[in-house]
Amino acid sequence: MDNSQDYVIEMLHITKEFPGIKANDDITLQLRRGEIHALLGENGAGKSTLMSVLFGLYQPEQGEIRKNGEVVKINNPNDATRLNIGMVHQHFKLIEVFTVLDNIILGAETTKMGFIQKAEARAKVQELSERYGLNVDLDAKVEDITVGMQQRVEILKMLYRDNEILIFDEPTAVLTPQEIDELMEIMRGFAREGKSILFITHKLNEIMAVADRVSVLRKGKYIGTVDVASTNKQELSNMMVGRPVQLVVDKEEAQPADVILEVENLTVPSKLHHNDAVKNVSFKVRAGEIACIAGIDGNGQTELVYALTGLEKSTGGKVTLCGQDISKASIHNRLENIAHIPEDRHKHGLVLDFSLEQNMVLQRFREKQFQTLGFIKNGAVRDYANGLIDRFDVRSGQGAITTARSMSGGNQQKAIIAREIDREKPLMIAVQPTRGLDVGAIEYIHAQLVAQRDAGKAVLLVSLELDEVMSLSDRILVMYEGEIVGELDPKTTSVQELGLYMAGAKRMNLEGGNENG
Repeated sequence: MDNSQDYVIEMLHITKEFPGIKANDDITLQLRRGEIHALLGENGAGKSTLMSVLFGLYQPEQGEIRKNGEVVKINNPNDATRLNIGMVHQHFKLIEVFTVLDNIILGAETTKMGFIQKAEARAKVQELSERYGLNVDLDAKVEDITVGMQQRVEILKMLYRDNEILIFDEPTAVLTPQEIDELMEIMRGFAREGKSILFITHKLNEIMAVADRVSVLRKGKYIGTVDVASTNKQELSNMMVGRPVQLVVDKEEAQPADVILEVENLTVPSKLHHNDAVKNVSFKVRAGEIACIAGIDGNGQTELVYALTGLEKSTGGKVTLCGQDISKASIHNRLENIAHIPEDRHKHGLVLDFSLEQNMVLQRFREKQFQTLGFIKNGAVRDYANGLIDRFDVRSGQGAITTARSMSGGNQQKAIIAREIDREKPLMIAVQPTRGLDVGAIEYIHAQLVAQRDAGKAVLLVSLELDEVMSLSDRILVMYEGEIVGELDPKTTSVQELGLYMAGAKRMNLEGGNENG
């Protein structure tokens, strides 16, 4: 065993409980000085909880934390900051109307006689920014900069406070491939300077690329720590899920048939800004293919799907589904032909306080098999739900009568997918179908979507996960600032090229099919 002086942070036998669940069950994690240490696990494995304990957001029921071998008590984030521990959260905590500089110094201002010393602060931030290659515009307002830049602001906030232990919680969820490469380089720079990094993720590629060691959590328990140099993705996914997982989507060549969905010159206004979120977009989706809309979050994908499913009104253009113009149709009429796995499973996918069985028949309870003279046949609903629960392996505490709210994210998602696939509609719109899920659940959901395609359904996939875009799609349409800027074939394109289109650095003239950029 190493001498404890080699460890800058030790979390020993940490147990953290929430009602009915041990989020962390006797976990020990040791961080060496100057290393990049990844924390890997499925959704709900306890990674964020453990880091929140280290950052003082939660108090553990058992266990202790040591810094440089000395026991420390971290009651709140201010204690963490005093111990030089900083954290970049999964959801950034920035004030949109403030400038970059003001966000960085907020709460840690240098003052003289009650006045903020902006010039000194600026010089320090500028120096940090240049030293670590974080080139951000200090005078820009946060609301006007990209998500990748916002993340750099969060990192500068952490460095400005002279933090030595840096926690990154799922830092790449919203970045392009180029930004991810840049972030990895920044992290390597920190490690070379002797800073110690904890990096929470469920993406195996990133761990293999940047981490020195990786600790794996599964269902709240510590599984083990391995050297990245002596492991591989398959071994890590086995540790994470507890069984061998297929990391590549298994599918035959697509056999596209008739056009099911045709979108012509669709325009959708933006709720947030004065401009349009979707600008004059046209595309087709055929039966028997998975067409994917790829792009960085916030480039009009959400509004496009809302316009197709009827949640938002379009101000121009035409949508044809199975030969019918549905541009003005009600949501109810559209759903006659559309199965929809929504982006926000809580807001648009489930009624959280309803039981699992009630959620399974949300759109179908009027059908003869489920009601007579307006009275719901509870037995029929339960039998139907139990059939889906078995077929799709939806796990919950009390089976069909479990409230949706109490289920894990992965199982909530499986429930929605089971319901939507079983409706047997010609078009399946799947938005972020595996967001925040682990490799086991992803493998399963991907297989289901391919089966839909092979059963002759048209599948429109909207995804931010590049591995998913590349491995699941038959055709990729890239959206950037409300427009479709490229149509790519996943078999002949690279992740790097896809990233250039996503960042707006490259675009095709889709009428003529040639590129400029």
